[in-house]
Amino acid sequence: MKMKNKIALCIMSGGMDSTLSAYMMKELGYEIIALHFNYAQRTQAKELSCFNAICDELKVLNRYVLNLDFFTQIGASALTDTNIEVPTNGLEEGVPITYVPFRNGIFLSMAAAIAEKEGAEAIAIGVVEEDSSGYPDCRDSFIKSMEKSINLGTKDETNITIHMPLVHLKKSEIVKHAVELNTPLHLTWSCYKNEDRACGVCDSCRLRLKGFKAAGVKDPIAYE
Repeated sequence: MKMKNKIALCIMSGGMDSTLSAYMMKELGYEIIALHFNYAQRTQAKELSCFNAICDELKVLNRYVLNLDFFTQIGASALTDTNIEVPTNGLEEGVPITYVPFRNGIFLSMAAAIAEKEGAEAIAIGVVEEDSSGYPDCRDSFIKSMEKSINLGTKDETNITIHMPLVHLKKSEIVKHAVELNTPLHLTWSCYKNEDRACGVCDSCRLRLKGFKAAGVKDPIAYE
């Protein structure tokens, strides 16, 4: 009797964290279904290109790309409102203006619908709590609460576990793990501002560069 493949729906932005998360799920023996969101973010075209290139490397055939342009109507984030400047002066206390209101909650809700349809037993998301920019929807406690809600709101036979393998790692540890798993870091993108050469000064670039430096690894992408 043929064993049924374990399926993981991996939310993949094209960034380093979600890419490593997907590679870790593959290492655990899961068949990967990839999910990407276009939400009218500044670097949407670049992130989509990276997502597809990474999926090619992972040999992922089943891919979903969902368009969520309503985020521009919500606004309130420098990532989706071009009238708000992306901060470049370094990390500050509190929730930064690059926070997109309840983005991961919305992403996970949509991921749950696809996971249920596809018979996936796992959803993977590359959230990082300790060494991130302070986004409230990246917290371990929030993701666990979403897992509970998803299982309450789906069919009785649906039982989904949300994996967040990076949630308590530092960026330097993420870089080291990515190198160990031969993750294609050269295909990933973190910059909030640019789509050609990374700016090097937005919060996301700063966290990425700091992580590579602490890990003693050269970042393979181009910077201004």
